[in-house]
Amino acid sequence: MSTTLCQVMGFLVSSLGVAGSIMATAMDTWSTQDLYDNPVTAVFQYQGLWRSCVRQSSGFTECRPYFTILGLPAMFQAVRALMIVGIVLGILGLLVCIFALKCIRIGSMEDTAKANMTLTSGIMFIVAGLCAITGVSVFANMLVTNFWMSTTNMYQGMQNVQNRYTFGSALFVGWVAGGLALVGGIMMCLACKGLIPEDSRYKAVSYNASGRNITYRTGPYKAGSGYEADPKARKGMGYEEAPRNEDGRRSYPSKYDYV
Repeated sequence: MSTTLCQVMGFLVSSLGVAGSIMATAMDTWSTQDLYDNPVTAVFQYQGLWRSCVRQSSGFTECRPYFTILGLPAMFQAVRALMIVGIVLGILGLLVCIFALKCIRIGSMEDTAKANMTLTSGIMFIVAGLCAITGVSVFANMLVTNFWMSTTNMYQGMQNVQNRYTFGSALFVGWVAGGLALVGGIMMCLACKGLIPEDSRYKAVSYNASGRNITYRTGPYKAGSGYEADPKARKGMGYEEAPRNEDGRRSYPSKYDYV
C-alpha cells in the first residue's frame, strides 16, 4: 500500500511540476520593469521568453514577439532550450508513468517491467526539474547582472532608471515547478524499490563436483617405423616367396599351371 501511495503521489506532484513548467515558459512576465524610484508611470514594460509587452496607463497592452533568433543573446537562447527540454522530458515521463502505475493493469505486464518503467519516469522527472531550475536561475542571474549595471550607469547620469528590470512572476513559478518535478521524480525512484518482486532477486549458488577424481595412466608405447610388414599379412598368396630356378632366378606360376 505504501508503494502504491508513494507512486501515485509522485505522479501527481510531477504532473503539477510539468504543468508549472509549461505555464512558466509561456508566461510573459519573466522580467518586469522596476518601479522603485518611479511608481507613477504611463508605460509599464515586461518581457518573456517569446515576446515583450508594453502596458499603458489606459489599460491597453501591446505585445511584440521576437522576430529574430540569432539576434538574441546566447544565454537567453540557452534558457529557452533548457525549458523546452525540461517540458519534453516531463511529458514523456508522464506518459511512461501512467503505464507504470501499480493500480493499472495492461495485459500481462510483470511487476519487474513496471519497476523499470517507474525508475525511468522518475529519472526523467528529476532531469526535467533540474532543467527548469537551471533555466530560471540562469535568467535570474542575467537580470541581476543587468540590474546592477543599469543602477551604476544611472547614478553616473548615463542611463534612465526606467530601463531597469527585476524578477517577474514567471521566475517564481518556474522555481516552484522545477522543485515539484524534482521531488516527484525522487518519490518515483523510491517507489521503484517496492515494485521489485522478491522472486527476481537471485542468489548465487556454488556447485561442487561430487565424483571421485579418476587418474588415467598410459602404458608404454612402442613406436614403429611404419615400414615393417605385419607377420599375419605375410600368410597370403601375394606375400609367399616364389621358388628359385637353377640359375638363381625366381620362377612364377603361369596360367597353364592352373589348368
